[in-house]
Amino acid sequence: MTKIATWNVNSVRRRLPNLLAWLKESRPDIVLLQETKVTDDQFPREEIEDLGYNLAVAGQKAYNGVAILSMPMIEVTQRVLPGDPSDTHARYLEVLIGTMRIASLYLPNGNPIGTEKFRYKLKWMERLLSHTKELLETEEVLILGGDFNICPTDDDVYDPKGFAEDAVCHQESRDRYRTLCHLGLTDAFYTLHPKQGVYSYWDYQAGSWNKNNGLRIDHLLLSPEAADRLQESGIDKGPRGKENPSDHTPVWCVLDDR
Repeated sequence: MTKIATWNVNSVRRRLPNLLAWLKESRPDIVLLQETKVTDDQFPREEIEDLGYNLAVAGQKAYNGVAILSMPMIEVTQRVLPGDPSDTHARYLEVLIGTMRIASLYLPNGNPIGTEKFRYKLKWMERLLSHTKELLETEEVLILGGDFNICPTDDDVYDPKGFAEDAVCHQESRDRYRTLCHLGLTDAFYTLHPKQGVYSYWDYQAGSWNKNNGLRIDHLLLSPEAADRLQESGIDKGPRGKENPSDHTPVWCVLDDR
């Protein structure tokens, strides 16, 4: 069995004690990180490698940043999302791990609506759609995981009316996410847990965590070849309740090793 998790850590150096504790407790085989907020040379490699993980990182000072930790060896295939050579944001990292192709993604938030930030989000998703189509043609075991900054449905947000004009719930965002899934991708968590009120993100403000005023915006999307191997999935709320937590918590799935 292979346990794969995704976690927006909201600064890998600031959350390092929590990350290390969770890695020791949960022992995932592969971890996709987002919002590492650190350049490649400042990534805390030694502490993570001491736990047996190999690393691939695509960083940026103070913003964005993605990484992949893996017990098996990693071969990096993409450090940027194809389609726009002028886009220098560290939001995409794609690797081969054995027979699996895995990408860690940090989609743009897109707020506020009607600005260049929202247009950038939609353009980024169009690039993701185009690249995913090409990847699916290979019929590999493919996992796209990360902070998608999208609540797929109203069931994935505690206040649908209040978030209707937020970029994470806006219909244009959802339409593109739905188009992505309709290429043949399976939401690992939702397919085994189709219920309301289960979230992966809680804002730091206004007691959101204690009130469970959350959003489900972190996803693991599986190609048909990966979905056929899906055994378990879940959202680990434990790290969100720790001292000095990220505002996100890990989402995970288990694939069999056929």
